[in-house]
Amino acid sequence: MAAAARRLPFGLSEVVPPNVLGYLVINLCTFCIDLGLLTVFHGVLKVIPPVAVTLSYGIASLTSYAVNRVLNFRSHGSLSTQLPVSIAIFVVNYLIFLLGVFDGLVALGLEYQLARILAACCEGVFLYCCMRWLVFRDATGNKPVGPQHEAEASATAPRPEEPRPAVPARREGE
Repeated sequence: MAAAARRLPFGLSEVVPPNVLGYLVINLCTFCIDLGLLTVFHGVLKVIPPVAVTLSYGIASLTSYAVNRVLNFRSHGSLSTQLPVSIAIFVVNYLIFLLGVFDGLVALGLEYQLARILAACCEGVFLYCCMRWLVFRDATGNKPVGPQHEAEASATAPRPEEPRPAVPARREGE
């Protein structure tokens, strides 16, 4: 993602960290899983929309958390700390964006799949911010990688230490 972020046009490489791109790719995939499951649960199995959305969202959210933790944010933080925070964030997101926005749009007569897409746009921004600053605070790839930032990083990079003189090995009896 760092290589892709470096090539962003219009000066975006100066402000967009690589993990934003990783988040977008991963969550686009998990959103497709979510929408596919929603279609199966509601469209095929005829589960009522709130239950269908809950099931599809729960499965997609856990998938998103796991893949973002390992591949995107590369977090090594404690799972026992991060997972409960993530679940709390997913519950808040679910209540606000899925039950609130999704159900509101469906009640206004919007097709359920389009309502889900619009709700996903809102939740995407919310979830990235929460994952970046609350869940995966120890993450790598949080800094933009544009040419200006590379120059700054190399200017402020720690200089390698002077080589230490070799210490002769101790001999027996010393």
